[in-house]
Amino acid sequence: MPPPSLPLFPLRTVLVPGGALGLRIFETRYLDMVRECGRSGSGFGVCLILAGEEAGAPATPAAVGTEARIEDFDTTPEGLLALRVRGARRFRVRRTRVRADGLILGEVDWCAPDPDDPLRPEHALLGDVLRQTLERTGAIDIPQGRFDDAAWVGWRLAELLTLDDAVRQSLLQEDDPHARLDRLIVAIS
Repeated sequence: MPPPSLPLFPLRTVLVPGGALGLRIFETRYLDMVRECGRSGSGFGVCLILAGEEAGAPATPAAVGTEARIEDFDTTPEGLLALRVRGARRFRVRRTRVRADGLILGEVDWCAPDPDDPLRPEHALLGDVLRQTLERTGAIDIPQGRFDDAAWVGWRLAELLTLDDAVRQSLLQEDDPHARLDRLIVAIS
């Protein structure tokens, strides 16, 4: 059975599982992609751009990305399509091809879901950092029960902290939530 095919949206940002991202869509290839996703109820892949630009010729995407699921849409005052997407599953791209309209399709392998591991004692401070960050930003409905979940804490910090995209991409590529937290400690030290 061939690997699933996923339309890819290369961006100059990294979407992590559970993370929210706002997008403005104006190119025909991406408007068509959104229409296809809406009809099929599927998502699309967001990958960090390694070479190229967000608009124009197809860019070179990173080999690991996150499936984006559309949560809401609207029209901007300029008449552009505005999307709010949420990161879902991570994937690894086996190979890509470019459609005639310039949309990149990736043959992907889905990454295994994160285990439900509790924070280890050496990472407990990160749970506190996350709680304080969310309180400081005025986040509503802070899910109290998740601050001891290693994967959730890591993804929320990767989403919220000011990190270089290369660091955020390295976190996305890490399969072990505890190793991901170790990398976060190094990044914020």
